[in-house]
Amino acid sequence: MTQPTPQTPPAADENSLIAERRSKLAALRGQGIAFPNDFKREHYAQDLQDEFADKEQWTAEALEALNRQVSVAGRLMAKRVMGKASFAQAQDMSGRIQLYLQGADLGESYEAFKGWDVGDIVAVQGGLTRTRTGELSIKATSLRLLTKSLRPLPDKWHGLADVEQRYRMRYVDLIVNPEAREVFVQRSRIVSAMRAWLDARRFLEVETPMMHYIPGGATAKPFTTHHNALDLDLYLRVAPELYLKRLTVGGLERVYEINRNFRNEGVSTRHNPEFTMLELYEAYATYHEVMDLTEGLIREVAVQARGTAALTWEGMAIDLGPPFRRWSMTEAVLEHNPEIRREELRDLAAMRAHCQRLGIKFKNSYGWGKLLLEVFEKTVEHTLIQPTFITDHPVEVSPLARASDRDPEITDRFELFIGGRELANGFSELNDPEDQKARFLAQVEAKEGGDDEAMHFDADYIRALEYGMAPTGGLGIGIDRLVMLITDSASIRDVLLFPYMRPEA
Repeated sequence: MTQPTPQTPPAADENSLIAERRSKLAALRGQGIAFPNDFKREHYAQDLQDEFADKEQWTAEALEALNRQVSVAGRLMAKRVMGKASFAQAQDMSGRIQLYLQGADLGESYEAFKGWDVGDIVAVQGGLTRTRTGELSIKATSLRLLTKSLRPLPDKWHGLADVEQRYRMRYVDLIVNPEAREVFVQRSRIVSAMRAWLDARRFLEVETPMMHYIPGGATAKPFTTHHNALDLDLYLRVAPELYLKRLTVGGLERVYEINRNFRNEGVSTRHNPEFTMLELYEAYATYHEVMDLTEGLIREVAVQARGTAALTWEGMAIDLGPPFRRWSMTEAVLEHNPEIRREELRDLAAMRAHCQRLGIKFKNSYGWGKLLLEVFEKTVEHTLIQPTFITDHPVEVSPLARASDRDPEITDRFELFIGGRELANGFSELNDPEDQKARFLAQVEAKEGGDDEAMHFDADYIRALEYGMAPTGGLGIGIDRLVMLITDSASIRDVLLFPYMRPEA
């Protein structure tokens, strides 16, 4: 969604305004009334707006006869001084409400108010009324300054020219931009709805380590850190998968974690070095049941958050209501690449030639499976607008997924694409310890051949599998991308409160 960006005053003007406000704060300190902390709020702006929304029922006369006394606090977002009476707008976490201030009712507080600034945080008590323009207002009988704002809020608005400042100073963005604030309210609701949906199905929420001795659970380049007391290099978590599956071995048959992952990769509108995932495991489920679960969860969360399964994302109409399409990677590549014959898909020389024709760079270590994935990502992925499960990934690119009983060179795996972007990844888990050991060794060989995203060998995880893991289905959903979809946000930075930014000079 397009979000207006605040523009701050020029530096020289801002410095003079800050100096003026500092002098006001010094005066408050001299009076011993700076930063009081004894006010107790009892009401919220939007709650009052909702309760008295019926203008025909709640006229000014009806409100004054009701004599409802309220106590609110919030940030001054506007003020208009008119001599003996003034108006102001106060904003709290729920919304805004108008303040009607009269010198006769407020005395010294009214005179002090004239020197307050937009951005200050105030407390007000009084009765409700409605102005001649029909706006619900608090007719103040008590007014206090709680926090003096030393920096002026942006007072001009323009497109997205200063979008970096919105991300860098999110605290200002949240104050002045209600659309940005609503995205993060929606994000919280989405995560809560996911938890409720899973909890109702006997899934147990757990927590696993964020610092690992061995990076595992995903083919990704990790961040490294160092434990001084143990003189030990550690890795920030790239995925919680191997720990969650250890819990499945231990008999926690339905587990999930809403976790922060860290991957030392590029930054883009879709990628941030740290991001949030939902990852879950269900014993005695195949990837077919996990696809059913994924579809039901995403549809329900969208309806809970937006009231509908019909969404718009970057101008694309996306309907989560109908059954999601299920399409094998092989068939998708063949349909979008008529130049490729079916018998060429597993012919290494032929796939290298097709990649060269398509301008796809590849390493000599890539097998036909990795090359097939590269062709899919180049020619198919961006076309998958409506929800589509791409199934049957090659073993080469799925080191933790169970090989298919139909074809040992592909796996029981899927990825979910919506709006041309991957939102989820799941599969029937590999629970054969000897097969898993061989896959890890192949990953080690790939790493030694120059693939810095290949996995390490995790001997303890192999030991866990040797105790026996029930047939299990697993799933990972990118929460940031799901929030982008549901809130119609173009960039991952729009749905992260504090996205990664280069330090200011």
